[in-house]
Formats: sequence, structure tokens, C-alpha cells
Amino acid sequence: MLPFTSIGEAEAALGRNLTAVEAVWFQYSSGMHDFCLYAHNIVFLLLVYSVAPLPVALAELKRPKAIHKYKLQPKVHVPVADVLKCYKNVVKTFLFAVGPLQLVSFPTIKWVGIRTGLPLPSVWEAAAQLAVYFVVEDYFNYWLHRALHSRWGYDHIHRVHHEFSAPVGFAAPYAHWAEVLILGFPAFLGPAIAPCHILVFWLWFVLRHVEAIETHCGYDFPQTPTKYIPFYGGAEYHDYHHYVGGRSHSNFASVFTYCDYIYGTDKGYRYQKGQLAKQLTEQEKAKNQNGETNGMWEKYD
Repeated sequence: MLPFTSIGEAEAALGRNLTAVEAVWFQYSSGMHDFCLYAHNIVFLLLVYSVAPLPVALAELKRPKAIHKYKLQPKVHVPVADVLKCYKNVVKTFLFAVGPLQLVSFPTIKWVGIRTGLPLPSVWEAAAQLAVYFVVEDYFNYWLHRALHSRWGYDHIHRVHHEFSAPVGFAAPYAHWAEVLILGFPAFLGPAIAPCHILVFWLWFVLRHVEAIETHCGYDFPQTPTKYIPFYGGAEYHDYHHYVGGRSHSNFASVFTYCDYIYGTDKGYRYQKGQLAKQLTEQEKAKNQNGETNGMWEKYD
């Protein structure tokens, strides 16, 4: 809760005028308890999960020929009924597992130093914090994800996520409730190491959620902005992990590719890519352009 009763009082305490964004934040958060602000996070997660996968999902329904050549596993079609079932299961997990955990963790968030007051962070400060969060989350997620591919971890927990051998955006957070909590830990670790403002905290979880949806969308669109991010994995990279399924010991990374490269867990992926490049003839390329494709991985069954 802001310790100021008016904008004038806030400006006097800061020794300057509030920026336009700070004024909006004051109007919105003044008098609101920090617990209520923190609880916004679950609302944002539900909203992003409901909206972000829609463009690709609707495009797949309405314009299959226009985007078919970009589909990574074109022989697999996930029925709408399965997508709706997936959506309901994920919402239940958010409401009955993620939501309560986030609310119970409020004292920890306050303890590590997540703040809600003024001044707001600069754009560069927020960008630096987000960069730290992505790197920290990616590294620890790699090892936890790899552990979930052990025999016990896969059979008892992680197999649920791999029910979608050809992932779709709505299946990004589809998993056993225990996996959602386990892989949620690295997401909180970054803000614990480098505490931020609650606005950056919200933005971090929104961006990470959008990234996961993009990675699971099942399409490799050539103009995706994330292709310009160094060491970024993307949809094709993670799609291979799902295609191989329970046998997969490759492409464990959640965002970047450096851990897989350093620890040698991308060898299968790189080998298959190399083989594909050798076997792809000019005739096959022409078929791909016309939407008649076998996909990235089918020929290796």
C-alpha cells in the first residue's frame, strides 16, 4: 500500500513531479493492499492463457492451407474437443494449485523485497531484471525438466504434459499439478535473487507465459520476432522434444538452447536436423511450398 494520501504528498516525498505512468499507478494502487496487488498475478495468467493461443488456433481452423506449410507435424490434428478439455484442466490447475500457492507465498514475496510503491523502475532497470529472470529460470528449469524425464519422474508426473505429442498453444501449461508447482519454482527464483517492482513481477510472468505458448504453438512461422533473440529455442526446437516424447533425452531447455548445447542434450536434435537437410530434395521443397509436407520429423519414425 502506498504511504501517500495524495499525488502532491508523493511528489513532495520524491522531490519531483510524478511521471504520467507513476500518476496512473498512484491512482490505481493508492489504498489497495499489497496482497490484492500480488493476487493480480493469477488473473493475468488466466487472461493470457485464454487469449494468447487464440490467433494460431483460429488460423488453424479458418485458414489451414495458408499456414499448413509452417506446421511442424502436419499429419497430426488435435480435435477441438481435446483442446477444450485441455483448457478446462489447465484452468482447474491454475485455480486450485497455482492460485492458492501464489496467495500463500505472499509473505515470502514481501520478504524477498518485491515492492509496490514509488518511484517506478526505469525501462532499463526493468529490462535488466527481466533478462536475469529469463536466464535464471531457464537454467534451473533445464535441470528440473531433465529430472522429470527420469523413469519415475516421467511415469508419475511428466507423462501428462507429453500426452500432446504434437503440442498446441493451449497445452503449454497442461501438466500434472505437481509439475506445474515444481517448474514454477525457477520462475520465482529470479525475482528472489534480484527483487523488482510488482509491475515488473507481473510483466515477467506474462512474458514467460507468452513464450511458453509460442514454443508450444506447433508452427514455425518465419517472421516470428523471437527468431532474432540469440540462443532462443522456439517452436521447432521444443516441438522435437514432444515428437520424441517419453524417449526424449534432448531439448530440455525452456527458453534458450545453451544448456542443451553445453551438456550435450541437443545431439539427437542436431543429428536429425542434419539428416533432414541432406535428404530434403528440390522436389520436396516444392511440395512444402504447396503445403504438401511430411513435417519436420515424420520421416524418422
